[in-house]
Formats: sequence, structure tokens, C-alpha cells
Amino acid sequence: MSKQLPIVDAECCSPLVREPLSEAQAADLAKVFKAVGDPVRLRLLSLIASHDGGEACVCDLTEAFALTGPTISHHLKVLRESGLITGERRGTWIYYRVQPESLARLSAVLTPAEAPVVTL
Repeated sequence: MSKQLPIVDAECCSPLVREPLSEAQAADLAKVFKAVGDPVRLRLLSLIASHDGGEACVCDLTEAFALTGPTISHHLKVLRESGLITGERRGTWIYYRVQPESLARLSAVLTPAEAPVVTL
């Protein structure tokens, strides 16, 4: 199976505004942010998270892009290896689900001490 990259543990570090990250923490986080730094991967993450039931079949994801199946598979692999999603094979299809604790950890690191309400 694929190797999971470690994500900063919410217990181990404070948000950036309170305490600097260690070199190792910064390197680990950079890998995860790099995974979501690509527009296709960010959109895949959003499609999976917002899909009915919180999981999406790869067959549903490929239809949303003008990209080949292998390209979509590569992007999903990067997201999986970063720990942002998991995949479960069911028959011939793989179903993906977002790892909410991974998103929460990323969010916690970037949350200022007094977080303003932000609307997208």
C-alpha cells in the first residue's frame, strides 16, 4: 500500500501565530500543502468531500475533468499519500473519502489565536 506522510499532530504544535514550527513539522506540512496546491487535486478533494455520503467513486470523479484516467489516478495517489484521503476498493471501482482529522490538523496550524469569521 502507499506510504502515509505524517501530518502535524494537533497536540504537538500550536498555530503559527503562537509558536514556530520545527524544521521537521514544516517539512511534513509542506508536503501536504503541496498536495493541495495543485488546482486539480484541490478540486478532487472538494468533489470527494462534498459528494453524497462523503465518499465518491473514481468513476464519478473522472467525468468532472477533461483529463485521462491515469492523470486523475496520479492526482488521487498524491492526495492519498499525503494522508488527505483514503481509498477502498469495491469490485472494480475505488471509493475515496476525505480524512477529516487531516483537514482539521491543517486548519488548526493556520488558525490565528483569535480567528475572524471568513466567508468564501
